[in-house]
Amino acid sequence: MSTIAIAITLHLLSAVIWIGGMFFAHMALRPVVASLLEPPIRLPLMSQVLARFFPWVWISVVVLWATGFWMISAGMGNFAMYIHIMLMIAGIMTLIFAYISFIPFPRLKEAVANKNFPEAGKALAPIRKLIGINLVLGLITIVVAVAGRFF
Repeated sequence: MSTIAIAITLHLLSAVIWIGGMFFAHMALRPVVASLLEPPIRLPLMSQVLARFFPWVWISVVVLWATGFWMISAGMGNFAMYIHIMLMIAGIMTLIFAYISFIPFPRLKEAVANKNFPEAGKALAPIRKLIGINLVLGLITIVVAVAGRFF
C-alpha cells in the first residue's frame, strides 16, 4: 500500500468518526434522550457520552490535519480552490471543537458532578448548537472533498 493510500484511508476514517459521530449524537441520540429522560438522568448521560466521544474527535482532528498536509506535500493536491475551502472549513471546525472542549464542556462536567442540573443544561445548550454547526460544516466538507474537483 502506498503512503498516499494510507493517508487517504486514515483521513477518510477520521472524517467518518468525527462527522458520523456528530450526526448520530445530534440527529438520533439527543432528540431521543431529550424526549425520554429528565435532566437528572439526561445531563449526566450526555456528559458521559461526550466524554467518551471527544477523545476520538481529538484523535480524528490530529489525524485529519496530519494526513491532509501529508497528501498536499506528497503532491496529491495542486492547491485547487476546493482544497483551500477544505482547509478553511477544517480550521473553523477545529476552533469550534476546541472551544467546546475547553469552555462549555468542562462547565457541563462540573455542573453534573455538583448535581446542578440547571447550570448543566445551560452548559449543554451551546455544545448542542456548536455541534450542529460543526455537523453542517462537516457535511459541506464532504461534498467539497468529493465533488470539489468537478466544479
